[in-house]
Amino acid sequence: MLFENLNIIEPIKRALEDAGYKEPTLIQEKSIPIGLKGLDLLGCAQTGTGKTAAFAIPVLQNIINETQEKDTNKKSIKALILAPTRELAIQIGESFEMYSKYTNVKSAVIFGGVSQNPQVKVLKEGVDILIATPGRLIDLINQKFIKLDNVKHFVLDEADRMLDMGMIHDVKRIITKMPNKRQNMLFSATMPKEIRNLVESILKDPVKVEVAPVSSTVDTISQGVYFVAKKDKKNLLIDILKDESIKSLLVFSRTKYGANNITKQLAKAGIEALAIHGNKSQNARQIALNSFKDGSIRVLVATDIAARGIDVEDLSYVINYDLPEVPETYVHRIGRTGRAGHNGAAFSFCDSEERKYLRDIEKVIKQSIPVIESHKYTEELPKEVREIPKVERNKSERGHNNNSKNNKSNKNGRIGRNNWSHKRKSKNKSNN
Repeated sequence: MLFENLNIIEPIKRALEDAGYKEPTLIQEKSIPIGLKGLDLLGCAQTGTGKTAAFAIPVLQNIINETQEKDTNKKSIKALILAPTRELAIQIGESFEMYSKYTNVKSAVIFGGVSQNPQVKVLKEGVDILIATPGRLIDLINQKFIKLDNVKHFVLDEADRMLDMGMIHDVKRIITKMPNKRQNMLFSATMPKEIRNLVESILKDPVKVEVAPVSSTVDTISQGVYFVAKKDKKNLLIDILKDESIKSLLVFSRTKYGANNITKQLAKAGIEALAIHGNKSQNARQIALNSFKDGSIRVLVATDIAARGIDVEDLSYVINYDLPEVPETYVHRIGRTGRAGHNGAAFSFCDSEERKYLRDIEKVIKQSIPVIESHKYTEELPKEVREIPKVERNKSERGHNNNSKNNKSNKNGRIGRNNWSHKRKSKNKSNN
């Protein structure tokens, strides 16, 4: 299947060709035809599967067709895309700009944490597609800068993350501002009860598309876990970063304070890194993200909420400095690498207090994460790990990694060049 087989109109098809898109991902292949028909869609897909293009392309094409039928140049908000974080909203906005470069459709992104004045100015000039975070959108609606009376297409992206962040009530308020007759598309990696209730309240006879559920990890991601004392985590991270073949590394911290502290410890070791989390200003977050994307810094340290929407091409390595308390979050984190068919590596540091989190993660992903032993900061292998029959652990490792060398550490306790490095093969560029 190629993009040219999906009945996409010429201007969008040409933009996709410019971006190097050839073959759609599975979520795109299944969702785009449904979206083009104007049907409601429920997409269950984890991060990194290409879902942005899965909804952006049909929304853009439908707006173009509807505008031609009415033969009007009047700019009003015809599509609303809600995203939980500024970073994700910006990423979605960049995708719409890319796909619409040969059209007259205008899109804009609004989010909090910055002055509203430039955003209001763009809105007054007229916008067809609005990408927004809920808080800033409600604020500008209340100030009467935004009307949603003409919205024909509504997309709710990462609904489960909005639930986690306490945004669902804002989403419900926004929905009441739109016409009842519209196309709805909702995407979520998980389907807790509250999201299922939301689906039932806003989607009408939706077509369900399920790709790579949250309990699964992408096959192209090699995984490993280090058992290490909490006090030695910083030393282990510094030791790993002595490998110069690691060009970019995303490190996850459970807390904002932890992210700042990791950054300081790396700086003391002469390793430049920046942190990105909710307490940082939007300008600081954008500087950090851009510096990471352009290679100015090797290491970006992030909390879970701030990391949503980070889409860095060819990001090969992720480290869970702290294991997440929610098992599904592990899948979201490591999904920052191994995107759109590329290879990647994700490694976790596990101290004695986090072993219960590791067990929960392995239950959710239905596999054992290979243990990296014999590094110089290793703790004694936990009893619950030692008791796993060797044949069972070997079987798990073979099922997860075709190359068993990826699970060995060198004599210096580091992964080593051959084990960190992965050949980046893909038929096309990441499809957002």
